[in-house]
Amino acid sequence: MKGSAQVAKRHDQRDPSELREVAITLDYTEMALASCLIEVGKTKVICSVSAEDRVPPWLRGKGSGWLTAEYAMLPSATRERTAREAVRGKQGGRTVEIQRLIGRSLRSSIDLRRLGEIELIVDCDVIQADGGTRTASITGASLALRLALKRLERAERVRAGVLMSALGAISVGIVDGQPVLDLDYREDSSAEVDMNVVMNREGEYVEIQGTAEGAPFTKSHLVDLLKLAEFGIKELITRGDEALAAHGEL
Repeated sequence: MKGSAQVAKRHDQRDPSELREVAITLDYTEMALASCLIEVGKTKVICSVSAEDRVPPWLRGKGSGWLTAEYAMLPSATRERTAREAVRGKQGGRTVEIQRLIGRSLRSSIDLRRLGEIELIVDCDVIQADGGTRTASITGASLALRLALKRLERAERVRAGVLMSALGAISVGIVDGQPVLDLDYREDSSAEVDMNVVMNREGEYVEIQGTAEGAPFTKSHLVDLLKLAEFGIKELITRGDEALAAHGEL
């Protein structure tokens, strides 16, 4: 990132404005309409999209489609095993909050009226977690959604132009007094400020979630963090474009 202050290397030797290593595998699973394995550092998420010729009851007969998202973390995704929520009998508040974030972010990127009476179901399953699972889920799910919509268009199940924009999401924060991009778990757990940003290709904000974990932060800090996020998200969207092109789907 041009103009960023190279104050100090981070614990993993990244520069403050440097993403973790990103890997994208499209059609990672065979049965879904489209799928994507996204790896951001040690965080790994499988994102898949299914389509059903129905919509929720409150949308029937209105000519509009819908998109919903589900998010889950496998018990072995973290060092200490987490019990399955199905065994506990209910979803935790964090899970509900994240899947709502994924769903409303993705809905912002499509024209539900052009979708017609089809429901898209997006599943994001974290198989390994090292920070940034919600942002990796949104970035990977947007890629799987783009792939799914192309296939639905070719099958003439939806009209052209449902997709309005690509999405990307990234975490930023202030760690040891320094604004940094793409926090891993170690940084996230000690950050003075932690923020998740979702943007589209046009550079418009879809959602900003920011919290001061200790002392309040300034407007200047906010501007620095948003600049970092924009830089990182542009890079993620470019990586997604390259993956789709290599897959013959762009």
